[in-house]
Amino acid sequence: MLGIPNNVKTTVCDTPPRGLKVAVTFIGNSTDIQELYKCISELFTATFRRKTFLHWYTGEGMDEMEFTEAESNMNDLVSEHQQYQDATAEEEEDFGEEAEEEA
Repeated sequence: MLGIPNNVKTTVCDTPPRGLKVAVTFIGNSTDIQELYKCISELFTATFRRKTFLHWYTGEGMDEMEFTEAESNMNDLVSEHQQYQDATAEEEEDFGEEAEEEA
C-alpha cells in the first residue's frame, strides 16, 4: 500500500485573492508529524503519571480510563505513521537497487 488511503481532500478556486493576480498554496502530506505526536505523547504521559490536573477532569465526570485509552490511541497513531515511513524508505531503497542493476 502506498501512503494513507483517502487522506487528501482538495479544492481548486480560479479566483485569486483581492488585490493579487495569482495565489498558490502547497499542502504536503508527510509522516514527519509523528515527531510532534511523540512529543505530545511524552508530555501527556509524564503529566498523567503524576496525575497533574487529573482531579479537574474527574471532577467534571471523566474517568481515568479515558486518559489511558487516549494515551494508547496516541501511541497507536505514532506507530502507524512510523509503519508508513518505514515502508516508504524500504520502497525507495528497493527502487535504487533496481536502477543500479539495470545500469
